[in-house]
Amino acid sequence: MVFTDRLEAGRQLGERLRHLRGEDVVVLGLPRGGVPVAAEVARVLDGPLDVCLVRKLGVPFQPELGMGAIGEDGVRVINDAVVREARVTPFELAQVEEHEREVLERRGLRYRGGRPPVGVEGRTAVIVDDGVATGSTARAACRIARARRAARIVLAVPVAPQDWTARLGGEADELVALDTPVDFFAVGQFYIDFGQIGDEEVAACLERMAARPRGLAAGPADRDVEAAAGTVRLRGRMTVPEGANGIVLFAHGSGSSRHSPRNQFVATGLNRAGLGTLLFDLLTEEEERDRANVFDTGLLAERLTATTDWLRGQPEAEGLALGYFGASTGAAAALWAAAEPRAGIAAVVSRGGRPDLAGPRLPVVGAPTLLIVGSADLTVLDLNRQAQARLRCENHLAIVPGATHLFEEPGALEAVTELARDWFTDHMAPAHAGRP
Repeated sequence: MVFTDRLEAGRQLGERLRHLRGEDVVVLGLPRGGVPVAAEVARVLDGPLDVCLVRKLGVPFQPELGMGAIGEDGVRVINDAVVREARVTPFELAQVEEHEREVLERRGLRYRGGRPPVGVEGRTAVIVDDGVATGSTARAACRIARARRAARIVLAVPVAPQDWTARLGGEADELVALDTPVDFFAVGQFYIDFGQIGDEEVAACLERMAARPRGLAAGPADRDVEAAAGTVRLRGRMTVPEGANGIVLFAHGSGSSRHSPRNQFVATGLNRAGLGTLLFDLLTEEEERDRANVFDTGLLAERLTATTDWLRGQPEAEGLALGYFGASTGAAAALWAAAEPRAGIAAVVSRGGRPDLAGPRLPVVGAPTLLIVGSADLTVLDLNRQAQARLRCENHLAIVPGATHLFEEPGALEAVTELARDWFTDHMAPAHAGRP
């Protein structure tokens, strides 16, 4: 069994675990790759999502050898046999534990954004990862959930080695794997897209799930969609908070997708401000293999226009203004599409974009446009200044101090989110604004 990505794996795993729906469950994802899988499981089970933070305690002179693990709430699991055989002194153990405890606390704050951990005492803890290899992390997670007094522990993964039940059978009350292939070498071999998950994506995923309405799993306010663009179907995720003032369509840049952690981070911020979002793929997987398509601004703009028409036919979009958020080359597609005579777009925001690629379309863009660029992204900053000079609509160039092209610096992406939020909320009104 091969999964397209972690989201598909999570959806399938959630269906396998549907018998738990209705129980008092807490879904715990193992950072980082297990969190997007766990999010899809939490949608199906309509349960809260949290991370299960585990830090291995490595022997001081041989850190890859674990002598125990720690978790939140002061939980600690010590392997006394390893401590004795490695002759680790109480002082050395305390030093290692102090260091790992500090790392654990920093990760918790970064991932949850100040929200308290979800309690598991007396509940069914569903521990989810994107796969099991050696099982050491999963084993520690189960023990920590047990120490936090979970009433029942379910360890669930999309893929695991055939002997995984022998390795972990005593750690959980129920073990669930969608596939246990004979030719197992590594978890990544069973995914087409097994890209690295960053801390930002983990935080955005947890924030999005914490803000979602409960009582409807993958319901109309937050659901996977397939937008029709001619004969092509484009996969996406639509989130529309109750009482939304508008919906923002995201046009990602080259080499990215609807799973972009940066776009997801911004989308979560817009959702908190009462704006709906649609993150979708502008190209099919087959089309993306041809690199010429990735940089074909006209084609990408056509897909964005077609998806906009599709969205206007959805019940969630009735009476709502629509906006575009474009990143990198996606910004050119957003401006190109916004320049169409009947576009009816209320506002456009470009993040580190290439508006110059919209060329002669720039003077006919009617939507108020915000260009956001990092001050250290010198080439793109110059291109944005040149493009701004050609715009005839209401426009503004916002420069984020110290930020580079990907806005990876501390606080940079937060600044982008605030700028985009304010621009969209100032220019989007719910009363049929922006309709052609």
